[in-house]
Amino acid sequence: MSGIQGKVVAITGASSGIGEATALLLAERGARVVLGARRAERLAALAARIGASGGEAAWTCTDVTRRADLARLVELARDRYGRLDVLVSNAGVGPISALDDLRVEDWEQMIDVNFKGVLYGIAAALPVFREQGFGHFVNTVSTAGLRIVPLQSVYAATKNAVRTVSEGLRQEAGDSLRVTVVSPGLVRTDFADHIDPQVRTQILDRLDQAGLSPDAVARAIAFAIEQPDGVDVGDIVVRPTAQN
Repeated sequence: MSGIQGKVVAITGASSGIGEATALLLAERGARVVLGARRAERLAALAARIGASGGEAAWTCTDVTRRADLARLVELARDRYGRLDVLVSNAGVGPISALDDLRVEDWEQMIDVNFKGVLYGIAAALPVFREQGFGHFVNTVSTAGLRIVPLQSVYAATKNAVRTVSEGLRQEAGDSLRVTVVSPGLVRTDFADHIDPQVRTQILDRLDQAGLSPDAVARAIAFAIEQPDGVDVGDIVVRPTAQN
């Protein structure tokens, strides 16, 4: 199946930012979207917005650190729409800080959400894709993994772990499954809300000056999904022209 029309796409981190923008764009282009995130009220409002515009959306509260939640998201897609064409693993956190600060709980959270959350998505969707004979993983990583800078080493490490697993998955996938990683640069989302206050102001200033709209990343994701069967877009980098 090529194009976007009629595809069933599950999205984690769908309640805001890149996930929300992706859900809106794909639904507008005819996909049936299955929304997963922790904030029920945001998911319900997004699903209602999509429905009011003539689209189709289902949702379930999804904490990607819980393997059962990812399994439930995939099963919702199958129960509601009969299959799953694409899993967009987009949920992520980035409480960046200096290593000297020893914010070990933040390190663990990034590992649990950014890396293990993607693995749990693979564990839930891969058997379904194998059974169907088709499927597409789209994993959101980051330009932070392409250019390592101070304060972001643990965050970058989790994103590069996803990049590595995605490449291994692509090689194991065979000729019926597709795997894409999308590396956004500076994007105007609520990413900075969980950053150390000493760093937050600097990040917010950079976002105000050069940050992309989440729609730009959503369009990149849509580009990968809409390709014909047999075309696998492996890696997309989307960043502002002003970003080094």
